[in-house]
Amino acid sequence: MKHLTKLLVVALALVVLLAACGNNSSEKSANNKEDSKSVKVKHAMGTTEIKGKPKRVVTLYQGATDVSVALGVKPVGAVESWTQQPKYDYLKDDLKDTKIVGQEPAPNLEEISKLKPDLIVASKVRNEKQYEQLSKIAPTITHDTVYKFKDTTKMMGKALGKEDKADELLKKYDDKVAQFKKDAQATYGKEWPLSASVVNFRPDHARIYASGYAGDILHDLGFKRPEEQQKQVDKGKDIIQLTSKESIPLMDADHIFMFKSDTTAKDAKLTDKTKQEWTSSSQWKNLSAVKSNDVSDNVDEITWNMAGGYQSSLKLIDDLYQKLDIEKQS
Repeated sequence: MKHLTKLLVVALALVVLLAACGNNSSEKSANNKEDSKSVKVKHAMGTTEIKGKPKRVVTLYQGATDVSVALGVKPVGAVESWTQQPKYDYLKDDLKDTKIVGQEPAPNLEEISKLKPDLIVASKVRNEKQYEQLSKIAPTITHDTVYKFKDTTKMMGKALGKEDKADELLKKYDDKVAQFKKDAQATYGKEWPLSASVVNFRPDHARIYASGYAGDILHDLGFKRPEEQQKQVDKGKDIIQLTSKESIPLMDADHIFMFKSDTTAKDAKLTDKTKQEWTSSSQWKNLSAVKSNDVSDNVDEITWNMAGGYQSSLKLIDDLYQKLDIEKQS
């Protein structure tokens, strides 16, 4: 009887062991299949085949760095931030192990190669001339520009094998946009939608960001573009440069948002001088937004312009709630 019991115990142990081996084999097989899968990603510079799920990603524009973190893949390499160098404060903790590989207009190809990336995310506007060299280092995908964060999210989601996560992020953005519209309508009533201008002063001129990053988000949120600005956008202009105070009326809107550029001490002094001269002029004082005290001075330049990413887009919407005193509805 004891002998039979021992045999049964041994047999049972073998069954368990074989089942475990089978499960491990199935898991390994599933993982191998996942790693051997390939996807073709169409992008601004062509079509790139990517095998498996890239884990060592190098990002060559700010918006791509932001999106990579949002998708749950912390880049092994990224270009230096425009200000708060070398990494924006809002991403600093997530990028503590990320190597800086030069600046956005001129990444260091040698440093990128040392990181042995399995995916490089670049832009045509910055890296067109380096694209072939980058592609020799690792599969490289590009976007036309650097601020279309929704396109970047979709492109990177596909390349990283995280399309479901990308869809989830974009739905969160869409839901936040819909909630903002509801809240703005409740706050402003018949006055909604407002028209908005995004303005920036430079040492020798002023700029209106009619489209581009902040302009596109404002448009998504239901803000109107002033008619003359919309005409420029229709002609393909994202930024309108004003070199004369006579052009100040182009800035007018129900609300004006101004961000200050982080520049050298010399340029900052000249910028302050330009701003003082322009904002003390009769043309400025006659703007309807100025008259009604609807000017938000010194909005955060990183959130509104430089970051250009998914996470910063949510921060921009949150900023609007505060700047416009909009109450969140249930």
